[in-house]
Amino acid sequence: MNKLGREIRIDLDFLKSHTLQPKWYKIFKIFILVGFLAGYYFLFGLIRSIIFFSCFIFFSLIIHYTYRIKTKKYTQSWLDFVVEGDQGVRPNKFGKFYYPALVISVILSWVISQVVSP
Repeated sequence: MNKLGREIRIDLDFLKSHTLQPKWYKIFKIFILVGFLAGYYFLFGLIRSIIFFSCFIFFSLIIHYTYRIKTKKYTQSWLDFVVEGDQGVRPNKFGKFYYPALVISVILSWVISQVVSP
């Protein structure tokens, strides 16, 4: 459990410190997700919303851990994650691969929730 706690701490510290997204967006995206899920619930019902959310979290974790592994815990450039500077890690903004991957995960989650549920 100690190693898991350390790894979670690394992710949380990076989340707090990175400049890949504006600070207001780091908080606002939670409200975007909650609002989207509420709308999804009213349009398609509870079961499909749960399936959508579960799939979206699953795909998001795949994206997250792919970036985490390929960037060696956010210290090395990979795809659109660019590390600049010799004094510590200063990543640039996400770009042409990260956000399309999220859009694809939303679309796949929507399709799965519509096909799988009763």
